[in-house]
Amino acid sequence: MSNPFFSLAIGIGSKNNKGEWLEVYYPNPLFDPSPDLVSQLGDAVGYTGGNQAIELNQQQINDLRDAIADTSFHEQAEIMNTLVQSSQPVVATFLATDSAPASTPEAYLKLHLISHRYVKPHGTDLSGIFPLLPNVAWTNQGAVDLEELPQRQLQARANGELLEVSSVDKFPKMTNYVVPNGVRIAHTARVRLGAYIGEGTTIMHEGFVNFNAGTEGTSMIEGRISAGVIVGKGSDLGGGCSTMGTLSGGNDVVISVGEGCLLGANAGLGIPLGDRCTVEAGLYVTGGSKVNLLDDKGQVVETVKAASLAGKSDLLFRRNSLSGALECKTNRSAIELNEELHAHN
Repeated sequence: MSNPFFSLAIGIGSKNNKGEWLEVYYPNPLFDPSPDLVSQLGDAVGYTGGNQAIELNQQQINDLRDAIADTSFHEQAEIMNTLVQSSQPVVATFLATDSAPASTPEAYLKLHLISHRYVKPHGTDLSGIFPLLPNVAWTNQGAVDLEELPQRQLQARANGELLEVSSVDKFPKMTNYVVPNGVRIAHTARVRLGAYIGEGTTIMHEGFVNFNAGTEGTSMIEGRISAGVIVGKGSDLGGGCSTMGTLSGGNDVVISVGEGCLLGANAGLGIPLGDRCTVEAGLYVTGGSKVNLLDDKGQVVETVKAASLAGKSDLLFRRNSLSGALECKTNRSAIELNEELHAHN
């Protein structure tokens, strides 16, 4: 067995009436697991190498539990003690390498790894993930296939119950699968599984974090972090602001926000920012925006496209109140976060 091994996890999920996976929950996914554990679990379930998602029958579940019952892998043993009683399908997912996912269980494991902070956004291969994530109804009774939803709703009513549909989406909300340490999330439906939420982050009610995106540390998020966007430590996104992700117009340019930055309320960002940058409230900066560069006396010295300023630090982007022109000047005063607002204790 080659080492390092990328990831290994035992999960419990749900299927539709056709036997197709809808979703998988991995209570304790392992990143770079020990060769001994891979070998023991692999032998118990008939793992033959490579990337595989093996649905376990009752005998395999029992064998897996017995294989690690008296080992040092206590957390995995506790999981198996619970799953041996499961009425839901159980799967063992082995990812020997970080290659594109080939099944729904593999795709869900990779999303878990990001939300568990094992890998950062862009740190794992998510190529071709969308076809592997079925669009389902997320309800108070779990994931429901859309074709089966009307009958499930009718049956619930017949039982005097209500089947509440909270969303119809390919991605579930992160907190039904992973709740990272040291975060505050005011509206959990606005953070998708596969988001990376750094310790110390506060996400207010209007904040949104897509999959394969997130924050590296202490931040106040009241705006939108689109897919693929990463926000550095100590940066704030004001109410209603947005970042242009790779799925929403950013194309191949990876938009990022450096450390100690501020995006004002209703601002927008379409270029990567360096550290200690500020974008004025209501101002949308795209790569093609024409920007007047100002010297220390406030005089225009050059007009450039905003893309040429990508990744540069200590910049203040603002709109000239008289001419309406977009201006940029050096911003030497770093944005310091309000420690009381960001406290999580």
